Amino acid sequence: MPMTMAPTRSNLLKLSDDLKFAQLGHELLDQKRSILVVELLTLVDQAVDYQSRVQDALKEAQETLSDSIMHMGRLKVANLAGAVDIDYTITLGSRKVMGVQLPKVETTFVDHGPYFSSEGTSIISDLAVGKYRQALELMGRLAELKMSIMRLAREVKKTIRKVNALEKIVIPEDQMTIREMRGRIEEQERENFILMKVVKDRLEKAKGGVSTERHLVQAHVVVEGAQGGLHGSTV
Repeated sequence: MPMTMAPTRSNLLKLSDDLKFAQLGHELLDQKRSILVVELLTLVDQAVDYQSRVQDALKEAQETLSDSIMHMGRLKVANLAGAVDIDYTITLGSRKVMGVQLPKVETTFVDHGPYFSSEGTSIISDLAVGKYRQALELMGRLAELKMSIMRLAREVKKTIRKVNALEKIVIPEDQMTIREMRGRIEEQERENFILMKVVKDRLEKAKGGVSTERHLVQAHVVVEGAQGGLHGSTV
């Protein structure tokens, strides 16, 4: 990248400050990337675990419902399902990890039982309701984890791009520009030193010439005076 700034001490100082700021930003972004990656991997492990738990919970709930149908019949189970009175609330919150806002999902249930008389019904129907409720709670947590993973992955990708830009473009270009500018400044200083030395030598020579000429004039006056004295004494 060609240097577009004038090679001056003030510009060199400004570039040095910019380089220090870029290096500090790179260090902070690298730390952020590491923390986000650790958090992301942790959530991925949790999501895998909850995915398995949700599948198992749904399987158990489906098997319990099938057993209830076998014991009481499909029509009766359908009628009992209409009598189930459960209020649910899904509360959405948030938390932040290194400036990234992640969702929090909390699912609560309020039972208004008993839903039906125990006479002529099987306890398996109650078990099926509990199994499905447990599966819904796990699904809420799984949704929270998957959304958090998506946001963290997006932020990790952005942070990696910024770190690479600083590491491979901004910092090397600043360092190269500083080296070139420092070299030009040193070259200018050497040229100025040589120029000043030449000027000083010429001034000293000019001063020395003037002094020599003055001495010659004074010597000529003395000689002329001496000669005048000699002529006077002879007369």
